[in-house]
Amino acid sequence: MTGRNRNPVTKLETTIEQCRGEAKWPKVIELADELKSGYPQVESLANFLMGEGKLESYLEEHPPIEDNFHKAKLGLTDAKRYLNSVIGESGKKAGIALDAHLLLAKLFYACGQYDESLQSFVLAELNTLSEKHLSPRSIRILAESYAIKGMCLEKKNAKAPSKFKQAEQETEMITCFERAADLGILYLQGQDSNNQNEVRRMGAVLETGLQRAPIVLIKTGKLQNAIDRYRVMLNAVETKATQTLRQTLARQLAEVLLRGVSGTIYTPPSNLNTKPASGGKRLWEPRKYAARQQFIPRNQHEETILLLLIAEALAVRDAVLSQSPEFREARMHSLGNATAVYDLLTLATVRWNQVGLLHDSLEKALKFAFGEGHVWKQYATCLMSMGRYRHAVCALKEHSKLEPQDSLSCLMAARLCYEHLDQIKEGLAFAEEAFSRESKGLRRSRAQLYVGIGLQQVAVSSNLVSEKDRYHKLALEALERAVQQDPNDHLSEYYLACQHAFNYNISEALIHITSALSLRAEHPASLHLFALLLTANRRPKEALAVVQDATEEFPDNLNLLHVKAHLELFLKDVETALETVQQMLSIWREVYEVQLANAGSGMEHDHEKHSDTRSVLQMQSSQMSDKDSNSIHAASLAASRIEHALSEAASSLSSFSPRPGPQKAWMIQFKIWLLLADVYIAIEQPNEAINCIQEASLINPVSHQVMYKRGQIHIYQQQWADAKQCFLNAVSANPYHTEALRALGEAHLTLGEPRLAEKTLKDAARIDPNCPKIWFLLGRVMESLGDYAASADCMATALQLEPSCPVLPFTSIGLVFE
Repeated sequence: MTGRNRNPVTKLETTIEQCRGEAKWPKVIELADELKSGYPQVESLANFLMGEGKLESYLEEHPPIEDNFHKAKLGLTDAKRYLNSVIGESGKKAGIALDAHLLLAKLFYACGQYDESLQSFVLAELNTLSEKHLSPRSIRILAESYAIKGMCLEKKNAKAPSKFKQAEQETEMITCFERAADLGILYLQGQDSNNQNEVRRMGAVLETGLQRAPIVLIKTGKLQNAIDRYRVMLNAVETKATQTLRQTLARQLAEVLLRGVSGTIYTPPSNLNTKPASGGKRLWEPRKYAARQQFIPRNQHEETILLLLIAEALAVRDAVLSQSPEFREARMHSLGNATAVYDLLTLATVRWNQVGLLHDSLEKALKFAFGEGHVWKQYATCLMSMGRYRHAVCALKEHSKLEPQDSLSCLMAARLCYEHLDQIKEGLAFAEEAFSRESKGLRRSRAQLYVGIGLQQVAVSSNLVSEKDRYHKLALEALERAVQQDPNDHLSEYYLACQHAFNYNISEALIHITSALSLRAEHPASLHLFALLLTANRRPKEALAVVQDATEEFPDNLNLLHVKAHLELFLKDVETALETVQQMLSIWREVYEVQLANAGSGMEHDHEKHSDTRSVLQMQSSQMSDKDSNSIHAASLAASRIEHALSEAASSLSSFSPRPGPQKAWMIQFKIWLLLADVYIAIEQPNEAINCIQEASLINPVSHQVMYKRGQIHIYQQQWADAKQCFLNAVSANPYHTEALRALGEAHLTLGEPRLAEKTLKDAARIDPNCPKIWFLLGRVMESLGDYAASADCMATALQLEPSCPVLPFTSIGLVFE
């Protein structure tokens, strides 16, 4: 390494040097033996080559790890003897003593003798070496030497006698690892240019040395230095041998930026090609990419995403596509690397609202990881966050097939079917499958709860009384079992309270909703249900007090404000109701105007998922759907499909086009306008109410609720014929809207059509047999027809139902899963 004083290089020596560079150690040993016998004057060189060849060939078979230490002491006896023979004067004269000391240090390290290894570095005067041109083999020896010295110091650092000594050793250790990394990359760059088609193996020592510097810097609390070291290494010109290393470094740096750096302390990369003060390029510094036209990240977001995309590209390139058994280990290794990248990419893209980027990456991953459940689950959750719920269910189905023991994917699919897709029976099938997969534990109780929710929703959406009663009974039994399996689950108690409320068993419902609130007092849906139960128990003022307290805790929850406005209307406090609805409009603007303004950017789903207030997002479209009218069953699938078809028909007309942006946001505003119209009717301002209805019709002109509200305006103005036509239109659009049916019956009665009124009201009573207003009006109709016995029965039924009738139907509370 310092230059050997020997005779002119012979052909044999040239061949040996070439074999050393190509790591053909058996051939080196063979040629060294030939050199020793043919040229006695270079015996020291021959002994050195014999020792080097035996050491390197042994370590290729037995890496220098702790499990091999004892074996190495025996297996490296000959190598040690040869190397020891050339560290004296003869070796110095031949110019090989330094190399021999460095190789002996490597040998001692392979035997676990760290003190002896460090002593060999002292004898080699490693710290005083100056930069000079070296052969590729010498560069490798030097790179490994710095790496080994760093690892020895790291082993001994824990036993440092004092903090001062420990800090001194840490500084030296970091310097060694940094030099090892620079020299290692320089060596590999040289190998890449000399061997275009062959990828040279790094070896365990060199590979460890290349990765260790930033890790040690992090351990010693020098986070920014570690980041700079990662950046310097990643800025080095890539070689075939360093592609895998680059993937590892990029992933590690991304992880450091994600987990260890906040935006306030982040420093963007700059001056990665800074030259030393003396000017010119250092000899032992690897080649770097030129800075001209080179993209340099400006913030933490850009750098992290860039690193992960680089790592992903390398992981995809290295993916093993063959499914043959002999490639199983390689396939699992490459998949493990790719999965680690995708997990970090998930964290980064979700944090910075770039889920679309994650979706594209996961779609590429599925081309080689189609049999891996973890990737399918990541893909499913990505689709969920983008609002692509149908595709998400398909991905969850695939994951469920790949991991038949896992119930979570079935539970997630059930929730999507219930909450977003109106596929109640499909969701129930997923929940039952999840329940069958779990024998005990909290997940089994949650699966039982999801079964109960599914049965409850089937009952609510059923048109046949016999079917409705059967599913209500099954739902009650399932939810009671869910509560028994996990008595501390507030959600099970909440849904059991809902079930008793649907059955109009108000006292039992109050018991269970009280239990739910004792388990989780700050649960908006439980507070919502509690308020409605109080109104069904003839305690509207207490209900209003509950809702007022709840809105103080959740000031931006539109569901609670919706109930509050109805309670204020019920208690004739119309001025306060007006203020409440105006507050709802103000909250809507704060939450949704930004995402609607970005409607054309293609980021609607992301904005919707990351609104500033979480409570508003609980108001799903199903929650602000037909259930918010005073109909217990306005949200049936048939009705929603009819209205959807009408909406599509309207959108095809030249006079109407849907508002741009997420339709969920517009539907929430739609409901607020209709509620505001109710308030203006209550305070006898029909023109203002008409304006509100007009605003709602601009969002959804064919909605049965718009038609119904227009009919109410006509009733206020005593225009019964026009009101009747509006109610007929509303019922045509939604045959299950009982408020429209009841109002149509009243219009028929007022216009002298009692038989039509009777039929209409009986249809409404079949759909909602628990509405006292329908029975009372039917009693009036029967009285006008002279059937006083039937009239008395209807009136008695109305009187019996009225005390347990809530101010809003219990189904106005949407599904919750938190």
